[in-house]
Amino acid sequence: MDMNSFKETMGKVLKGCGCLSIGFFVLLLIIGIFADDEEKKDAEEETAQKTEQVEKKDSVIVNEPLEGDPYAELDDLIGLNSVKKEVRSLANFVKVQKQRETQGLKTAKVSYHLVFYGSPGTGKTTVARIVGRIYKDLGVLKKGHTVETDRGGLVAKYMGQTALKTDTVIQQALDGVLFIDEAYSLVPEGGNGQDYGQEAISTLLKRMEDYRDRLVVIIAGYKNEMQRFIDSNPGLQSRFNRYIDFPDYSGVELADIFKMYMKKNQYTLADDAEEFLKEQFEYAVAHKDRNFGNARFARNVFEKSIQSQANRLEGMTNLSKEQLTELTVDDLKGGFSARTNIGQE
Repeated sequence: MDMNSFKETMGKVLKGCGCLSIGFFVLLLIIGIFADDEEKKDAEEETAQKTEQVEKKDSVIVNEPLEGDPYAELDDLIGLNSVKKEVRSLANFVKVQKQRETQGLKTAKVSYHLVFYGSPGTGKTTVARIVGRIYKDLGVLKKGHTVETDRGGLVAKYMGQTALKTDTVIQQALDGVLFIDEAYSLVPEGGNGQDYGQEAISTLLKRMEDYRDRLVVIIAGYKNEMQRFIDSNPGLQSRFNRYIDFPDYSGVELADIFKMYMKKNQYTLADDAEEFLKEQFEYAVAHKDRNFGNARFARNVFEKSIQSQANRLEGMTNLSKEQLTELTVDDLKGGFSARTNIGQE
C-alpha cells in the first residue's frame, strides 16, 4: 500500500469512530514515521553513491611528504644500488646548478622529469616519493608531495572528458610529483582510433610547459613498453631524457626484505629456517617469469607465512612470547606454497 492509499484508508476508519481530532494526531505521527523511513532510505542511497564515487577515484592516490631525511631513507632501501647512485648524482647536479645560479653564473638546463623502468615491485613508487622530498629539500618543489595515478586516473570513457580528468589530477600534483605508473598504457600497442590516451598525453605535455616550475612528472613501467611510449610522441622525447633502470631483486635481497617485514611486525626465524628462506627465494628468482612481483612477492610470502603460523598455533593456550613470534620452516612452507603470491599485489 502506498502513502496516499494509507492516508485515505486511515481517514475513513478514524472518521467512522468519531475520533477525528485524536485520529488526525495519530495520522500525523504515522506519516512522520514513514517520512523518516523515506529520508533514511534517501540518505542511505546518497551514501552508497558517495562510496561508489570514492571507489572510482582509487586510481589517484595523494601521498603527503613524510618527515625525516629523504637521503637517509634512500640509503636504507634494500638493494637498488644503481638506483641510489643515479638519484644521488641527479641531486648533486641540481645542487651545484642552484649554487651557480646564486652566484650569477650560467646554469645548464635541467629536466627534473624522470623515466623509471623495471619490473613490478622493484621500488619505483617508493623512490618516486623520496625524489619528491629531495626536490623539496633542493628548492625545486615547494611541497614535495606525490600524486600517484595510472591510465584509469587520467583517461575518461567519453570524448572531451579526458582533458578535464587529466587536468584535475595535475592540479592536485602542483608543487609536487605526478607519478604515472604503467604510463605506456596511454598509447595501446597497435593503436586504436577510439582511444583517448593521446588526449591525456596532449594535456599532460601542455601542463608540463605551463607549470614547468611547479610540476615534476615521473613515468614508470616495463623497459621496452616505456621506450615505445616515449618514441610515440616527439613532445615526450623532448621532456623525458633522464632514465633510471630498476633491476630485479636477487634471492638474498628478497630474503632481506622478508626479514625487514619480520622486524617491523615483531617476528623471528627459527634457527633452521634461515637457510630454507634463502633457498626458497633463490629458487623463486631462478624460475621467475615476466610478471614476477619482486618485493611484492616477498611481502606476500611473509603475510602467508604468518597466516600459516596462526593456523599451526590454533587451539593452543598460554602461548609464550617465543611461540607467538617464531616462524618455523613449516610456516615458511605455507608462505611459499601459494603460487598466487608470485607477481601479485
